[in-house]
Amino acid sequence: MDVKIEQSWKEALADEFEKPYFAALARQLHREKAEGRVIFPPGPEIFKAFELTPVDQVKVVILGQDPYHGYGQAMGLSFSVPDNMPSPPSLKNIFKEIEDDLGIRMSGRPNLEGWARQGVLLLNAILTVRSGEAASHSGIGWQQFTDAVIRYLSEHCNGIVFLLWGNFARSKKELIDTSKHHVLEAAHPSPLARGAFFGCRHFSKTNEILISENKTPINWQL
Repeated sequence: MDVKIEQSWKEALADEFEKPYFAALARQLHREKAEGRVIFPPGPEIFKAFELTPVDQVKVVILGQDPYHGYGQAMGLSFSVPDNMPSPPSLKNIFKEIEDDLGIRMSGRPNLEGWARQGVLLLNAILTVRSGEAASHSGIGWQQFTDAVIRYLSEHCNGIVFLLWGNFARSKKELIDTSKHHVLEAAHPSPLARGAFFGCRHFSKTNEILISENKTPINWQL
């Protein structure tokens, strides 16, 4: 696996990289590539969320499930796609909620790197997927790895805002020490949730919490 991960995360997760499950995960990916299967995101972008948001800069975590499985979409950041791609439906709903919540106009730019560089860890629970096969890598070990990421943040950091959207993300709440951190829960922004995400006001609430923690709020306007 072409691992590109920021140094503070490499140190924080060193034990995980040495565990048998991670070696098995890497072998699985190598085997599938050798068989000619197309895997998203591209190897150098698998750990992009970590690359853009070092451990000591994490202020917010937005947890997704697994990468987009269409060509050119997945870029290693939950909910984000490159600038040359149209915004997926969930991201359109996220932008609509931001506009309604904060009274600002979003450009519609679907690349969320600007959030990541401000301390928003855009973490998918599963970091890879086979082309055209949603959740195809849900059972190869990624969730053990990303659960360890959430536990590490919970144990070693303070005052992080975790945004858990939908039942899958909400299931990770048990990994978070809510005496040290803040958890905001809502329906998933997918259209399948029939608009239940709207009105959660998570973006203004997140900034209010960050200010109360003496942290710089997020500029959500890309």
